[in-house]
Amino acid sequence: MKQVTLKVQGMSCGSCVNKIEGNVGKLRGVESVEVLLSEGEVDVTFNENTVDLSGIKGAIKDSGYEVMEEPAEEDGPGCSCCH
Repeated sequence: MKQVTLKVQGMSCGSCVNKIEGNVGKLRGVESVEVLLSEGEVDVTFNENTVDLSGIKGAIKDSGYEVMEEPAEEDGPGCSCCH
């Protein structure tokens, strides 16, 4: 399993959360999805052999939101200055 955090723009309410969690969560290979509304982030845990990151980003875009940047990988150090 792989875990990524995506920065997503345009989320503003509980309906946004439900829409993204529903659309991403129904993708085959996605184990969990959690929208952090106050942070503007979406945490996704998925099986790389079943679904790829572009498919997840596509589901978010199809929901009407914009993915801002490449994901912050949770595998490495916790801050950008340590890379």
